[in-house]
Amino acid sequence: MSEPAVDDFVQLLTPDGERVQHPDFSFEGSYETIAGYLREMILARRFDSEATALQRKGELGLWPPALGQEAAQVGSASATRLPDYVFPSYREHAIALHLGVDPVEMLSTFRGTAMAPWANDVPGMHVYSFVIGTQTLHAVGYAMGLQRDGLVGNADPDANGAAVVYFGDGATSQGDVNEAFIFAASYTAPVVFFCQNNQWAISEPIALQSKIPLYRRASGFGFPGVRVDGNDVLAVHAVTSWALDRARRGKGPALIEAYTYRMGAHTTSDDPTKYRSNDETEQWRQRDPISRVQTYLQNRGAIDQAWLDALDAECEELAVRVREGCLTLREPTLEEFFDHTVIDPGEVLLEQRDEYLEYEAGFADHPDADTDDETHVQVQEAF
Repeated sequence: MSEPAVDDFVQLLTPDGERVQHPDFSFEGSYETIAGYLREMILARRFDSEATALQRKGELGLWPPALGQEAAQVGSASATRLPDYVFPSYREHAIALHLGVDPVEMLSTFRGTAMAPWANDVPGMHVYSFVIGTQTLHAVGYAMGLQRDGLVGNADPDANGAAVVYFGDGATSQGDVNEAFIFAASYTAPVVFFCQNNQWAISEPIALQSKIPLYRRASGFGFPGVRVDGNDVLAVHAVTSWALDRARRGKGPALIEAYTYRMGAHTTSDDPTKYRSNDETEQWRQRDPISRVQTYLQNRGAIDQAWLDALDAECEELAVRVREGCLTLREPTLEEFFDHTVIDPGEVLLEQRDEYLEYEAGFADHPDADTDDETHVQVQEAF
Protein backbone atom coordinates (compact mmCIF):
# COMPACT_ATOMS: atom_id res chain seq x y z
CA MET A 1 0.00 0.00 0.00
CA SER A 2 1.27 3.47 -0.84
CA GLU A 3 1.70 6.12 1.81
CA PRO A 4 -1.69 7.72 2.64
CA ALA A 5 -2.42 11.32 1.75
CA VAL A 6 -1.20 13.81 4.31
CA ASP A 7 -4.51 15.63 4.81
CA ASP A 8 -6.61 12.49 4.97
CA PHE A 9 -9.15 11.38 7.58
CA VAL A 10 -9.82 7.66 7.53
CA GLN A 11 -13.36 6.50 8.20
CA LEU A 12 -15.00 3.24 7.15
CA LEU A 13 -18.12 3.23 9.36
CA THR A 14 -20.12 6.42 9.87
CA PRO A 15 -21.80 7.42 13.16
CA ASP A 16 -25.09 6.35 11.53
CA GLY A 17 -23.77 2.82 11.06
CA GLU A 18 -23.16 3.00 7.30
CA ARG A 19 -20.10 1.54 5.58
CA VAL A 20 -18.11 3.95 3.42
CA GLN A 21 -15.14 3.46 1.14
CA HIS A 22 -11.63 4.87 1.47
CA PRO A 23 -9.03 4.89 -1.33
CA ASP A 24 -6.16 3.61 0.83
CA PHE A 25 -7.69 1.56 3.63
CA SER A 26 -10.33 -1.13 3.81
CA PHE A 27 -11.71 -3.68 6.25
CA GLU A 28 -12.33 -7.17 4.94
CA GLY A 29 -13.42 -8.88 8.16
CA SER A 30 -16.64 -10.85 8.51
CA TYR A 31 -19.78 -9.92 10.42
CA GLU A 32 -18.68 -12.41 13.04
CA THR A 33 -15.38 -10.59 13.48
CA ILE A 34 -17.12 -7.22 13.79
CA ALA A 35 -19.55 -8.70 16.32
CA GLY A 36 -16.52 -9.83 18.30
CA TYR A 37 -15.26 -6.25 18.35
CA LEU A 38 -18.68 -5.06 19.52
CA ARG A 39 -18.69 -7.62 22.33
CA GLU A 40 -15.25 -6.50 23.50
CA MET A 41 -16.21 -2.84 23.45
CA ILE A 42 -19.41 -3.41 25.43
CA LEU A 43 -17.65 -5.57 28.01
CA ALA A 44 -14.88 -2.99 28.36
CA ARG A 45 -17.43 -0.22 28.88
CA ARG A 46 -19.22 -2.22 31.56
CA PHE A 47 -15.94 -2.96 33.33
CA ASP A 48 -15.05 0.71 33.16
CA SER A 49 -18.38 1.79 34.64
CA GLU A 50 -18.07 -0.73 37.47
CA ALA A 51 -14.56 0.44 38.29
CA THR A 52 -15.75 4.05 38.33
CA ALA A 53 -18.57 3.12 40.71
CA LEU A 54 -16.15 1.25 42.96
CA GLN A 55 -13.98 4.35 43.22
CA ARG A 56 -17.00 6.49 44.06
CA LYS A 57 -17.77 4.06 46.88
CA GLY A 58 -14.25 4.40 48.24
CA GLU A 59 -13.04 0.97 47.15
CA LEU A 60 -10.46 2.31 44.68
CA GLY A 61 -8.13 5.20 45.28
CA LEU A 62 -8.40 6.47 41.71
CA TRP A 63 -9.74 5.43 38.33
CA PRO A 64 -9.09 6.87 34.84
CA PRO A 65 -12.26 6.23 32.80
CA ALA A 66 -11.98 5.17 29.16
CA LEU A 67 -15.60 5.92 28.24
CA GLY A 68 -15.85 6.79 24.55
CA GLN A 69 -12.45 5.41 23.55
CA GLU A 70 -13.40 1.74 23.21
CA ALA A 71 -13.15 1.60 19.41
CA ALA A 72 -9.68 3.15 19.35
CA GLN A 73 -8.48 0.53 21.80
CA VAL A 74 -10.24 -2.60 20.57
CA GLY A 75 -9.63 -1.79 16.91
CA SER A 76 -5.90 -1.29 17.40
CA ALA A 77 -5.32 -4.11 19.88
CA SER A 78 -7.04 -6.59 17.57
CA ALA A 79 -4.41 -5.78 14.92
CA THR A 80 -1.56 -6.96 17.15
CA ARG A 81 -0.18 -10.46 17.58
CA LEU A 82 2.94 -11.99 19.08
CA PRO A 83 5.80 -11.13 18.97
CA ASP A 84 4.33 -7.60 18.95
CA TYR A 85 4.58 -5.80 22.26
CA VAL A 86 2.13 -3.21 23.60
CA PHE A 87 3.12 -0.29 25.81
CA PRO A 88 0.01 1.30 27.37
CA SER A 89 -0.49 4.41 29.44
CA TYR A 90 -2.96 4.21 32.34
CA ARG A 91 -6.27 4.32 30.42
CA GLU A 92 -5.94 1.34 28.06
CA HIS A 93 -8.41 -0.91 29.89
CA ALA A 94 -10.01 -2.37 26.75
CA ILE A 95 -6.55 -3.21 25.41
CA ALA A 96 -5.60 -4.91 28.67
CA LEU A 97 -8.79 -6.98 28.60
CA HIS A 98 -8.20 -7.91 24.95
CA LEU A 99 -4.69 -9.14 25.72
CA GLY A 100 -5.81 -11.24 28.66
CA VAL A 101 -5.30 -9.16 31.80
CA ASP A 102 -7.62 -10.32 34.56
CA PRO A 103 -9.96 -7.39 35.35
CA VAL A 104 -9.83 -7.97 39.10
CA GLU A 105 -6.04 -8.02 39.08
CA MET A 106 -6.12 -4.79 37.05
CA LEU A 107 -8.04 -3.14 39.89
CA SER A 108 -5.33 -4.01 42.41
CA THR A 109 -3.12 -1.26 41.01
CA PHE A 110 -5.83 1.32 41.69
CA ARG A 111 -6.84 -0.20 45.03
CA GLY A 112 -3.26 0.01 46.22
CA THR A 113 -2.81 -3.69 46.99
CA ALA A 114 -0.22 -4.33 44.25
CA MET A 115 1.69 -2.57 41.52
CA ALA A 116 0.88 -4.75 38.49
CA PRO A 117 0.47 -8.40 39.50
CA TRP A 118 -0.28 -9.40 35.91
CA ALA A 119 3.01 -8.03 34.59
CA ASN A 120 4.69 -11.38 34.05
CA ASP A 121 1.57 -13.37 33.16
CA VAL A 122 0.37 -11.58 30.03
CA PRO A 123 2.60 -12.00 26.98
CA GLY A 124 2.88 -9.03 24.69
CA MET A 125 1.96 -6.29 27.16
CA HIS A 126 3.99 -3.96 29.33
CA VAL A 127 2.63 -2.62 32.62
CA TYR A 128 0.65 0.60 32.74
CA SER A 129 2.77 3.76 32.66
CA PHE A 130 1.58 6.59 34.89
CA VAL A 131 4.33 9.12 34.18
CA ILE A 132 3.11 10.94 31.09
CA GLY A 133 4.96 9.96 27.91
CA THR A 134 7.70 7.77 29.38
CA GLN A 135 6.34 4.65 27.72
CA THR A 136 7.14 6.02 24.26
CA LEU A 137 10.87 5.77 25.00
CA HIS A 138 10.40 2.29 26.46
CA ALA A 139 8.62 1.23 23.28
CA VAL A 140 11.32 2.57 20.98
CA GLY A 141 14.00 0.81 23.00
CA TYR A 142 12.06 -2.44 22.80
CA ALA A 143 11.57 -1.97 19.06
CA MET A 144 15.31 -1.48 18.59
CA GLY A 145 15.79 -4.69 20.54
CA LEU A 146 13.48 -6.50 18.12
CA GLN A 147 15.74 -5.30 15.31
CA ARG A 148 18.85 -6.61 16.99
CA ASP A 149 17.18 -9.94 17.78
CA GLY A 150 16.41 -10.46 14.09
CA LEU A 151 12.63 -10.16 14.53
CA VAL A 152 12.11 -7.50 11.85
CA GLY A 153 12.17 -7.72 8.06
CA ASN A 154 12.20 -11.52 7.77
CA ALA A 155 10.82 -13.31 4.73
CA ASP A 156 8.36 -15.10 7.03
CA PRO A 157 5.96 -12.35 8.10
CA ASP A 158 4.81 -14.31 11.14
CA ALA A 159 8.35 -14.16 12.54
CA ASN A 160 8.39 -10.38 12.59
CA GLY A 161 7.26 -8.15 15.43
CA ALA A 162 6.79 -4.50 16.30
CA ALA A 163 6.05 -2.34 19.29
CA VAL A 164 2.92 -0.23 19.60
CA VAL A 165 2.74 2.50 22.21
CA TYR A 166 -0.35 4.37 23.43
CA PHE A 167 -0.46 7.93 24.68
CA GLY A 168 -2.83 10.86 24.74
CA ASP A 169 -2.83 14.23 23.04
CA GLY A 170 -1.45 15.83 26.18
CA ALA A 171 1.60 13.59 26.11
CA THR A 172 2.66 15.01 22.75
CA SER A 173 3.75 18.15 24.62
CA GLN A 174 6.21 16.08 26.67
CA GLY A 175 9.88 15.98 25.78
CA ASP A 176 9.99 12.18 26.14
CA VAL A 177 7.55 11.74 23.26
CA ASN A 178 9.52 13.98 20.92
CA GLU A 179 12.77 12.24 21.90
CA ALA A 180 11.11 8.91 21.12
CA PHE A 181 10.11 10.21 17.68
CA ILE A 182 13.72 11.20 16.99
CA PHE A 183 15.20 7.88 18.06
CA ALA A 184 12.56 5.89 16.19
CA ALA A 185 13.18 7.83 12.98
CA SER A 186 16.98 7.72 13.32
CA TYR A 187 17.08 3.95 13.79
CA THR A 188 14.06 3.05 11.61
CA ALA A 189 12.63 1.38 14.70
CA PRO A 190 9.62 -0.90 14.20
CA VAL A 191 7.24 1.05 16.42
CA VAL A 192 3.73 2.39 15.96
CA PHE A 193 2.97 5.55 17.91
CA PHE A 194 -0.75 5.44 18.69
CA CYS A 195 -2.08 8.75 19.96
CA GLN A 196 -5.62 8.73 21.30
CA ASN A 197 -6.50 12.36 20.77
CA ASN A 198 -9.46 12.62 23.13
CA GLN A 199 -9.43 16.42 22.79
CA TRP A 200 -8.57 17.23 26.41
CA ALA A 201 -5.32 16.97 28.38
CA ILE A 202 -7.09 17.13 31.74
CA SER A 203 -8.53 20.66 31.36
CA GLU A 204 -6.40 21.85 28.44
CA PRO A 205 -8.00 21.60 24.96
CA ILE A 206 -5.95 20.26 22.07
CA ALA A 207 -6.26 23.61 20.24
CA LEU A 208 -4.14 25.18 22.98
CA GLN A 209 -1.38 22.59 22.63
CA SER A 210 -1.02 22.21 18.89
CA LYS A 211 -1.69 24.63 16.04
CA ILE A 212 -1.67 21.80 13.50
CA PRO A 213 -3.28 18.34 13.55
CA LEU A 214 -1.14 16.03 15.66
CA TYR A 215 -0.61 13.43 12.93
CA ARG A 216 1.17 16.04 10.78
CA ARG A 217 3.97 16.27 13.33
CA ALA A 218 5.25 12.92 12.07
CA SER A 219 6.42 14.44 8.79
CA GLY A 220 8.81 16.69 10.66
CA PHE A 221 10.54 13.62 12.06
CA GLY A 222 10.60 11.78 8.74
CA PHE A 223 7.89 9.16 9.03
CA PRO A 224 4.22 8.98 7.99
CA GLY A 225 1.27 10.08 10.07
CA VAL A 226 -2.40 9.19 9.65
CA ARG A 227 -5.50 10.62 11.29
CA VAL A 228 -8.26 8.04 11.74
CA ASP A 229 -11.77 8.26 13.13
CA GLY A 230 -10.99 6.92 16.59
CA ASN A 231 -14.65 6.04 17.15
CA ASP A 232 -14.68 3.77 14.09
CA VAL A 233 -13.38 0.35 15.12
CA LEU A 234 -13.10 -0.84 11.50
CA ALA A 235 -11.02 2.12 10.37
CA VAL A 236 -8.80 1.92 13.45
CA HIS A 237 -8.14 -1.76 12.79
CA ALA A 238 -7.33 -1.11 9.13
CA VAL A 239 -4.93 1.77 9.82
CA THR A 240 -3.19 -0.01 12.71
CA SER A 241 -2.80 -3.17 10.62
CA TRP A 242 -1.13 -1.10 7.90
CA ALA A 243 1.24 0.62 10.34
CA LEU A 244 2.17 -2.61 12.11
CA ASP A 245 2.76 -4.47 8.86
CA ARG A 246 4.97 -1.63 7.66
CA ALA A 247 6.98 -1.65 10.90
CA ARG A 248 7.39 -5.42 10.92
CA ARG A 249 8.78 -5.32 7.39
CA GLY A 250 11.50 -2.94 8.54
CA LYS A 251 10.02 0.26 7.08
CA GLY A 252 10.18 2.12 10.37
CA PRO A 253 7.78 4.04 12.60
CA ALA A 254 4.41 5.62 11.92
CA LEU A 255 2.16 7.90 13.93
CA ILE A 256 -1.57 7.22 14.20
CA GLU A 257 -3.79 9.96 15.56
CA ALA A 258 -7.05 8.33 16.64
CA TYR A 259 -9.47 11.25 16.71
CA THR A 260 -11.82 10.44 19.57
CA TYR A 261 -13.29 11.95 22.72
CA ARG A 262 -13.00 11.37 26.44
CA MET A 263 -16.67 11.21 27.43
CA GLY A 264 -15.91 10.94 31.13
CA ALA A 265 -13.52 12.67 33.47
CA HIS A 266 -9.74 12.61 33.12
CA THR A 267 -9.73 10.63 36.36
CA THR A 268 -12.26 10.29 39.14
CA SER A 269 -10.57 13.25 40.86
CA ASP A 270 -11.53 15.51 37.95
CA ASP A 271 -14.76 17.37 37.16
CA PRO A 272 -14.96 17.99 33.37
CA THR A 273 -18.06 20.20 33.74
CA LYS A 274 -15.70 22.90 35.01
CA TYR A 275 -13.97 23.31 31.65
CA ARG A 276 -16.09 21.93 28.80
CA SER A 277 -19.66 22.47 27.66
CA ASN A 278 -22.57 20.06 27.67
CA ASP A 279 -23.16 20.87 23.99
CA GLU A 280 -19.68 19.64 23.08
CA THR A 281 -20.15 16.41 25.00
CA GLU A 282 -23.55 15.84 23.43
CA GLN A 283 -22.14 16.31 19.92
CA TRP A 284 -19.60 13.58 20.59
CA ARG A 285 -22.24 11.35 22.15
CA GLN A 286 -23.84 11.21 18.72
CA ARG A 287 -20.60 9.67 17.43
CA ASP A 288 -20.57 6.88 20.00
CA PRO A 289 -18.22 4.05 18.94
CA ILE A 290 -20.49 1.27 20.20
CA SER A 291 -23.87 2.38 18.89
CA ARG A 292 -22.63 2.72 15.29
CA VAL A 293 -21.35 -0.86 15.22
CA GLN A 294 -24.50 -2.19 16.86
CA THR A 295 -26.66 -0.32 14.35
CA TYR A 296 -24.61 -1.61 11.44
CA LEU A 297 -24.82 -5.25 12.54
CA GLN A 298 -28.52 -5.12 13.45
CA ASN A 299 -29.47 -3.50 10.14
CA ARG A 300 -27.81 -6.40 8.33
CA GLY A 301 -29.27 -9.10 10.53
CA ALA A 302 -25.84 -10.12 11.80
CA ILE A 303 -26.96 -9.85 15.44
CA ASP A 304 -30.40 -9.88 17.04
CA GLN A 305 -31.96 -9.18 20.40
CA ALA A 306 -31.11 -12.66 21.65
CA TRP A 307 -27.44 -11.96 20.93
CA LEU A 308 -27.63 -8.67 22.80
CA ASP A 309 -29.45 -10.27 25.73
CA ALA A 310 -26.76 -12.95 26.01
CA LEU A 311 -24.10 -10.26 25.99
CA ASP A 312 -25.98 -8.30 28.64
CA ALA A 313 -25.96 -11.41 30.84
CA GLU A 314 -22.21 -11.75 30.25
CA CYS A 315 -21.78 -8.11 31.29
CA GLU A 316 -23.70 -8.78 34.49
CA GLU A 317 -21.48 -11.74 35.31
CA LEU A 318 -18.41 -9.58 34.73
CA ALA A 319 -19.81 -6.82 36.92
CA VAL A 320 -20.49 -9.19 39.81
CA ARG A 321 -17.03 -10.72 39.57
CA VAL A 322 -15.39 -7.29 39.49
CA ARG A 323 -17.37 -5.97 42.47
CA GLU A 324 -16.83 -9.06 44.60
CA GLY A 325 -13.25 -9.59 43.49
CA CYS A 326 -12.23 -6.03 44.30
CA LEU A 327 -13.29 -6.43 47.92
CA THR A 328 -11.31 -9.64 48.32
CA LEU A 329 -8.01 -8.39 46.91
CA ARG A 330 -5.37 -9.34 49.43
CA GLU A 331 -3.30 -6.58 50.97
CA PRO A 332 0.46 -7.18 50.81
CA THR A 333 2.30 -8.12 53.96
CA LEU A 334 5.04 -6.02 55.48
CA GLU A 335 7.62 -8.59 54.42
CA GLU A 336 6.47 -8.38 50.80
CA PHE A 337 7.19 -4.65 50.74
CA PHE A 338 10.84 -5.50 51.20
CA ASP A 339 10.80 -8.47 48.82
CA HIS A 340 9.44 -6.32 46.00
CA THR A 341 11.69 -3.30 46.53
CA VAL A 342 15.04 -4.49 45.18
CA ILE A 343 16.45 -7.76 43.88
CA ASP A 344 19.55 -7.73 46.07
CA PRO A 345 18.60 -5.82 49.25
CA GLY A 346 21.98 -5.96 51.00
CA GLU A 347 22.70 -6.42 54.68
CA VAL A 348 21.46 -3.02 55.85
CA LEU A 349 18.02 -3.36 54.26
CA LEU A 350 17.73 -6.94 55.47
CA GLU A 351 18.49 -5.80 59.02
CA GLN A 352 15.79 -3.15 58.73
CA ARG A 353 13.35 -5.74 57.42
CA ASP A 354 14.03 -8.04 60.37
CA GLU A 355 13.57 -5.18 62.83
CA TYR A 356 10.24 -4.20 61.32
CA LEU A 357 9.03 -7.80 61.16
CA GLU A 358 9.95 -8.23 64.81
CA TYR A 359 8.03 -5.06 65.61
CA GLU A 360 5.04 -6.35 63.67
CA ALA A 361 5.14 -9.67 65.49
CA GLY A 362 4.86 -7.79 68.77
CA PHE A 363 1.26 -6.96 67.93
CA ALA A 364 0.31 -10.63 67.71
CA ASP A 365 -0.45 -10.88 71.43
CA HIS A 366 -2.35 -7.60 71.56
CA PRO A 367 -5.93 -8.21 72.83
CA ASP A 368 -7.41 -6.33 69.86
CA ALA A 369 -5.37 -8.23 67.27
CA ASP A 370 -7.77 -11.07 66.44
CA THR A 371 -6.77 -11.51 62.80
CA ASP A 372 -3.71 -11.09 60.66
CA ASP A 373 -5.48 -8.34 58.73
CA GLU A 374 -6.11 -6.32 61.89
CA THR A 375 -2.49 -6.74 62.93
CA HIS A 376 -1.36 -5.50 59.54
CA VAL A 377 -3.64 -2.45 59.78
CA GLN A 378 -2.28 -1.63 63.24
CA VAL A 379 1.29 -1.81 62.00
CA GLN A 380 0.47 0.38 59.01
CA GLU A 381 -1.16 2.95 61.29
CA ALA A 382 1.86 2.86 63.59
CA PHE A 383 4.09 3.89 60.69
